[in-house]
Amino acid sequence: MSQIKTTPITVVDSISKADFVKYYYKPQRPVLIKNLTKDWPAYEKWNLDYIQGLAGDQLVPLYNNVPTKGHKKSVVPAAEMKLYDYIEILKKGPTDLRMFFYNVLQKMPQLTKDFDYPDIGLPFFKKLPVMFFGSKGGKVLAHYDMDLADLMHVHFHGTKKVMLFHPNQAKYLYKVPYTVHNLETIDMDHPDFEKYPALRDAEGILAQMNHGDALYMPSGYWHYITYQDAGFSITLRAFPRSGKRLAKLFSNLLFMRNFENIMRRVKGEKWTDYKENKVLRDVNKKYDT
Repeated sequence: MSQIKTTPITVVDSISKADFVKYYYKPQRPVLIKNLTKDWPAYEKWNLDYIQGLAGDQLVPLYNNVPTKGHKKSVVPAAEMKLYDYIEILKKGPTDLRMFFYNVLQKMPQLTKDFDYPDIGLPFFKKLPVMFFGSKGGKVLAHYDMDLADLMHVHFHGTKKVMLFHPNQAKYLYKVPYTVHNLETIDMDHPDFEKYPALRDAEGILAQMNHGDALYMPSGYWHYITYQDAGFSITLRAFPRSGKRLAKLFSNLLFMRNFENIMRRVKGEKWTDYKENKVLRDVNKKYDT
C-alpha cells in the first residue's frame, strides 16, 4: 500500500526556554512537548463534556471536506447548529463536520482561566487563542496557515495524528494556486502515486498527539491532520516579525484570498477546474516519461 515517506517527530518530555529557542524556534524545527501543559487546569478539566457544559445556546458554523463549488467563496460553512448539539454529535460520531478557528476570547472567555501562554520564547499574540474540533476519523486537508504564524498546538480528549511538511516540500504537494492547500482529490493516507507522482518525493514528519501534548509547528509548515478520536485542540499563535514574512502575510491576506474569492464569484467552477488542472499538469510535467 502506497504511503508518503515520513520520519517521527522529535519528542521531549520538557524543555527550557533557552533550548527551545536554540534548537527549535530559531532553526524553525517542529517538536512535540509532552509536559508543557501538565500545570494547566485545562489538563485535568478539559474534555468534551466540560466544553459542552459551558456551551449554552451559542450557534457555531461547521465545515466538512466537500469542496465548495460554483460561485461560492473558498471557505463556506456546511451547516450551523448549537455548540451543545454539535458536541453531542461528536460524542456519538463519526461525522465529517468540523469546527475550526473558534475564538475563545469572543465565544467562551472563561476558558482563558484554564490555560497559560508558556514562557518558552515565542512572542505569542494573546488576543487570538483559537480552538478546533473534530470527530473520530475526521481529516483536515493538507494546508499551511495563511497568516504564517508560529503555532503551539495543544490537543485534548483523545488522540490525533499530524503529518507535517517543511515549506520546501510544497513543490511535491500539489498546492493549488491562490490557496494555501493542496488538491482535495488527494488521499494523503493512501496516495495514488500514478496520478500524483510528485508525492513519492515528499518527505514529512509524523506526530502522534495524546491528551495534553503540545506540538510546535513553525511558520509556513504544512499540516495534514487525522482525528483518531473525537476531540479538540487549542492553538496559540506567534505572528512573524521579519520583514519578508510580514510582507508575505499581508500579501496572503489582502491579495491572495480576495483575488481567489473574486475569481470564484466571476468564473465559478471554470476557475477552480482551471487551477486544479494547471497544478496537476505543471507538477507532473517533470515526471512524464
